[in-house]
Amino acid sequence: MIDASGYTILPGFIDVHTHLGAGLEGGLDPNAAFASEKVMAVARNARLTLMAGVTTVRDLGGLDYGFARNVFERGDVAAPRTHTAITILSPTGGHADFHLRNGNPVSTVDFPEIEGGNLIDSDDQTRKAIHVLIRSGADCVKVATTGGVSSPSDTPDDVGITAHQLELMREELSKRGGRPIAAHAQGIDGIWQAIEGGVDSVEHGYGITDEAVDALLEKDIWLVPTLASALRVPDPAKVPAYLYEKKVKWSSLARENITNAIKRGVRVAAGTDAAIVPHGLNLREIGHLVELGMEPMQAIVSGTKNGATLMGLDEHLGTLEEGKLADLVAVKFNPLDPNETKKLGLLDNVRVVMQGGLVHKDLDHAFGDLYLPPLVAQTFAQPE
Repeated sequence: MIDASGYTILPGFIDVHTHLGAGLEGGLDPNAAFASEKVMAVARNARLTLMAGVTTVRDLGGLDYGFARNVFERGDVAAPRTHTAITILSPTGGHADFHLRNGNPVSTVDFPEIEGGNLIDSDDQTRKAIHVLIRSGADCVKVATTGGVSSPSDTPDDVGITAHQLELMREELSKRGGRPIAAHAQGIDGIWQAIEGGVDSVEHGYGITDEAVDALLEKDIWLVPTLASALRVPDPAKVPAYLYEKKVKWSSLARENITNAIKRGVRVAAGTDAAIVPHGLNLREIGHLVELGMEPMQAIVSGTKNGATLMGLDEHLGTLEEGKLADLVAVKFNPLDPNETKKLGLLDNVRVVMQGGLVHKDLDHAFGDLYLPPLVAQTFAQPE
């Protein structure tokens, strides 16, 4: 029994769109960093995410099975419970193709490539990619049905993976127990490819129309709007010109179209696309959902119960009920007050984080013994 007088208790939050393997501390170039630095960066990113109050994540490109299932589950580092897509699948020249026009790789991106490559252009390549992902331990499949903002040789209006390829993926996945498919889909043409191909979630959805919202509602497809990243426009001096120009345009479109989708009642699960937004700022997503029209309780449910449902973990997570795992967050304010909800996005405002009954963070020393895995630094400092 714990006396939690003075606290508001919430379920542990779930971020269904992260990239824990991206975002090296100090802006290190992945091509220049040592493997040891990359490993420790993942540990740092995972710790910051957990300390933010996110006890479970779905990593949609960047973490292999060794991290998600071995290192994290052993407790070698403090980390959220993790499902991983391992990598991102797209056509050559698509969102997963981080090569410049001269063929050189973009130095700031370092997603793992699977055997045969994560660039798929034929039916045979599509089928093989699914076989390799299953063998590699993927919990879900991440595809790019559109181009993107950060990729150098395409745009969100371009179509990437097609509905036909998605149908092939479903066919292969059905032979091995199935896996959810998440589609990076920003422009409307690629959003329709994702819908017609039968994905489980549309990630981003910045160009979504009323007709596409109708289709999501009819087919029970989730929208993961990643507002913490969509509404974050970078300093133009710190990013390539192509990225900045696309970000300004699509941030504005996201604000308009996601506001409409929320108003229409689309099913939303909260995801951030961290490290586009720095790791540790994940719960800013809840405040952004409120900003674009959700009631605070709706936004909190999007970041808890809805995320658990999308990940197939709602039997164990997402709500505070007897018989479920003891994942919880404690704060000292009322997050149901629209003027207070944004406070969730600040690390120091999340006073307590419990995961599976273990207290990983207790800034007030009120919840008993603190569990600290061996590689966890003793700081909960706000990231820059």
